[in-house]
Amino acid sequence: MPSRSRRLFHAALSVALFLTAVAALAFAGVAVADAQSHVAPPQQNLQGFPVNQPSSSGAIVVAVVLGSSGTVGSDVLAPYEVFASSPKFSVYTIAAQSAPVPIDGGPAIVPTYTFEDVRSGRARQPDVVVVPAVGAPEGPEEEPMREWIVEQSDRGASILGVCNGSNVLAGTGILDGHKATGHWSRLGSLKKSHPQVQWAEGLRYVQDGMITTTAGVTSGIPGSLKVMEDLAGADEAKRVGRLMNYPGWSLTASAAIPVQSFAASDIPVGLNALVPWFRPTIAVGLFNGVGEADVASAFEVYNMSFAARAVPVAATETVTTRHGMVLLTVPEAQAPRVDRVIAPGAARDKDINPQLRDWAASRNVPVDAFAGAGGVLGFDGALEYLAQHTDRATAVSAAKMIDYPTAHLELPAGGTSVRVPVLIMLGLLLAILTGALPALIRTAVRRRAEGQMK
Repeated sequence: MPSRSRRLFHAALSVALFLTAVAALAFAGVAVADAQSHVAPPQQNLQGFPVNQPSSSGAIVVAVVLGSSGTVGSDVLAPYEVFASSPKFSVYTIAAQSAPVPIDGGPAIVPTYTFEDVRSGRARQPDVVVVPAVGAPEGPEEEPMREWIVEQSDRGASILGVCNGSNVLAGTGILDGHKATGHWSRLGSLKKSHPQVQWAEGLRYVQDGMITTTAGVTSGIPGSLKVMEDLAGADEAKRVGRLMNYPGWSLTASAAIPVQSFAASDIPVGLNALVPWFRPTIAVGLFNGVGEADVASAFEVYNMSFAARAVPVAATETVTTRHGMVLLTVPEAQAPRVDRVIAPGAARDKDINPQLRDWAASRNVPVDAFAGAGGVLGFDGALEYLAQHTDRATAVSAAKMIDYPTAHLELPAGGTSVRVPVLIMLGLLLAILTGALPALIRTAVRRRAEGQMK
């Protein structure tokens, strides 16, 4: 091979090795972050668990579906709290099996009923079916879910698809010919895969007949309130709306929202996902009576920002939320090493559960009320806390991912972490060394040959 061609070949090989190393590191990072977010719940005997029952005996029945392939927690928890906050509604969770169901980045949920329980009459037929985003919306593992949703739609139940629950609904065919929406990041692909659906951008929710679909994650709150208004009246929706305190919501507010897309401002979150190594582990201290939306906000901001790994910790292996949902937790004695403990639902440090405070002290780690300035709770407080302990850019991007308005928030600047820059520099150094291997090998071979000739 001529000298020039040989040099070009070696240069191309070095570049290829460098790019391969960079790609391998990025793939490994995403795989680690995904594995930490999608943890299968342990197979446990449900005997001894708290009695799992509907939120109340209200006349209007709401079934919140849980997927088998992983479910977005806020898509379930937030609508559940909206409907369960009204005595007019009886809310339960439902899944294909009775075993605890995995939630992305959060505590597994023990379903109240199975699909067969409704078919057999053990559970009341739902008037509303809430469908969240799941890991494999059109995969074979969710076929029982899709079949059951079609059954309920055919018998006249109202359907509420939250976030990419619209992907599940599109897979059933019940959206064909209807107008619908979903998370802004998936609408482009949904338009290609399901052109028979009239996909709409820039709307918090879309109603078409008996089907309501919402934009990303937290948009399930105003979507649920709209369904509540339709079924229980404006006064009840206004009352519950005040409790949920969703920014800018009112019965007469426009459903229009900004059309979103990925931008340079989302780079901090993207880098967190690419380099998850050595990120903090946060224990989310749960207790009986904790609010569903408080739980949702704690896990969602960390799951979407990749700023830390959140672990559900409690004194026992389960907790029962304010309105009766049973969550699977990690008992304090079995919890991994953590860097910090947060207490959702605690507006101030004095509100932190004493047992949780003692456990944090035994681990010699700080414990914080998971709230914003002035003790604000919910997603407002979660985003303020995230900004304070990471940085404002990460909090703003996380809010964008969950479609939560932030114009009313004064997010703190936060600190500056060196973890991501240092890991990126080390990764690039490793990739450079990988790319330099052919040259290093050639040099070693040449020197050995020269040594033998002497």
